[in-house]
Amino acid sequence: MSEMANGSRLPRAVEGEENDQQDIWIFGYGSLVWKADFPFEEKRTGYIKGFLRRFYQNSIDHRGTQERPGRVVTLIHSEDPESKVWGMGYRIGASEKRKVLKHLDHREKNGYDRHIVKFYPYPPSTEQLNDPQPILLYVATQDNPSFAGPNDSLEEIATQILDSVGQSGRNPEYVYKLAEAMRQLYPGERDDHLFELEQLLLKRDPLANVARKPDPQTDGDTNRSEVSKEG
Repeated sequence: MSEMANGSRLPRAVEGEENDQQDIWIFGYGSLVWKADFPFEEKRTGYIKGFLRRFYQNSIDHRGTQERPGRVVTLIHSEDPESKVWGMGYRIGASEKRKVLKHLDHREKNGYDRHIVKFYPYPPSTEQLNDPQPILLYVATQDNPSFAGPNDSLEEIATQILDSVGQSGRNPEYVYKLAEAMRQLYPGERDDHLFELEQLLLKRDPLANVARKPDPQTDGDTNRSEVSKEG
């Protein structure tokens, strides 16, 4: 088995990808927390360790344009190896694996690489796995052209987000939906970077209280397998 090291970059041929009989797990920590635009067998709440979720990646397609890039999340290493990023694990069936990975490689083409880490399912379930699992995730490389980095303040990030719209909708909606998902799925868990950014946007966004529209085509896990479990 490949070594599971936090943040170690993997080649495009992920372990198990060549085995058509082996399922694979994929970790969502951004929009994949509340929607999945690929088929899966089950999804499971939980977390990974040793990372921080940050709005350090420009979006020139989904939540912005080349002229007005938006901001979306990526992961950076934490100095605390026990630091948690809460998200959603999706088990992809062996028969769908190659197609889903090809889809995600295209979706995350704007500067993301595959990594493999340990996923800790939580809370415990009597119907689903509870043991840590190797899981695949996509992390923005710091040398990619769209990596914005840590130099901007939250105020500056909020200003950029307020004026950005992409093919998946308004950039502020991305922040609101992610923050709402974190509160609903993991009550009591803190993500100060996300929640403080949300509050800055709510104070300045004239459309913050307007009824929110679903994301185009993908909101609500429309492509989810009928036999999936909510986890």
